Amino acid sequence: MADHIQSSDSGLNGSNDKFSRSGFIFAAIGSAVGLGNLWKFPYITGMYGGAAFFLLFIMCLLFVGLPILLAELTIGRGGRGSAASSLVRLSGNRLWGGFGVIAIAGAFFILSFYAVVAGWTLHYMVLSFSRQLFADADFGQRFAHFNGSWLPVLWQFVGMLVTSAVVYKGVSSGIEKFNKIFLPGLVILLLLLVIRALTMKGAWEGVEFFLMPDFSKLTTESVLVALGHAFFSLSLGMGTMMTYGAYVDKRQSLGSATLAIGAGDLIYALLAGLIIFPISAAFGIAPDQGPSLVFIALPAAFAAMPLGWLFGGLFFLMLAFAALTSTVSLLEVPVAYTQDKLGWGRRLSTVVVGCLCFLIGIPSALSGGGLYGWLSFGGGRFLNGWILSPQTLFCRLAALL
Repeated sequence: MADHIQSSDSGLNGSNDKFSRSGFIFAAIGSAVGLGNLWKFPYITGMYGGAAFFLLFIMCLLFVGLPILLAELTIGRGGRGSAASSLVRLSGNRLWGGFGVIAIAGAFFILSFYAVVAGWTLHYMVLSFSRQLFADADFGQRFAHFNGSWLPVLWQFVGMLVTSAVVYKGVSSGIEKFNKIFLPGLVILLLLLVIRALTMKGAWEGVEFFLMPDFSKLTTESVLVALGHAFFSLSLGMGTMMTYGAYVDKRQSLGSATLAIGAGDLIYALLAGLIIFPISAAFGIAPDQGPSLVFIALPAAFAAMPLGWLFGGLFFLMLAFAALTSTVSLLEVPVAYTQDKLGWGRRLSTVVVGCLCFLIGIPSALSGGGLYGWLSFGGGRFLNGWILSPQTLFCRLAALL
């Protein structure tokens, strides 16, 4: 099988469509800095001890996450195929392709619910900039009403449409250009919101909680959660980095790229914490509320501050940028596989996979109420089941070992 490995400096399956050196860094960081560090990271940090958990996360990222990231990029560049075919080409054993298929399926199903949450951020961005979000002070009721209607399906469709349009245009013309525009915009928004958060009265209590460790709060469970989040935030185990690796220039240093991606992910998590925790402290909000922190508690905080509609809109715009850079990388994984396995063109693959993912995501979009509110997963809402099940499964497997 070794003779099937692509030795030329081409992209997937010999295609000339590949990343430039800087384009790959932008795209890979864009994949890593998704909703995980802005939506999930603050509330799990709040649940597991603040700064002590952040330090634990850094250790997991450095000593476990980055070596695996480098391995995945190496496999992708060496195999020059999808996550499945690269493993087969490098191992010479077709059984390894099954592990790649599992990763690809994981990316597909993660995207099916990730696009739903991306749709929430787009909806709330529009509501905030139009000031409709602040017309009623009952933000919990507003979120419940929205989540129990058909609107999440509409906004899920918008998120998938934008994602599919980017992937449809290809690697260099679509994914690379998209990330080169959105990622700098995301950094600017992060810095603006950090400045605003740190200048609030009482904000430094949140900074101390985030940056002053209390190791007595660490438990075995917090170690597993930190490790799981390191995997999730770097897009590991879902075929993304193996797929992106297939488009990397053979002269590019993967070691340097890995360090750059890890640094980008850590800086992003740090800035996210310097936004969420100061605002939470300034307005007396518990930082361990889960999804309601972003869509219920923080809008109440924005409503109470001068120009809150503007800063709220910028916050949800930032969330939307983060979500879409990740949905693009997730969609590319199954699209690359259909091109590789079925011989389809990029455009047909993108349309078919994008439509299927949208349809499969509808139960998640409607699980908050409405026609399919009865859908459940493990005793909870269908969407919560998708989100929590990978981490829960990881923790249970680790406990068995």
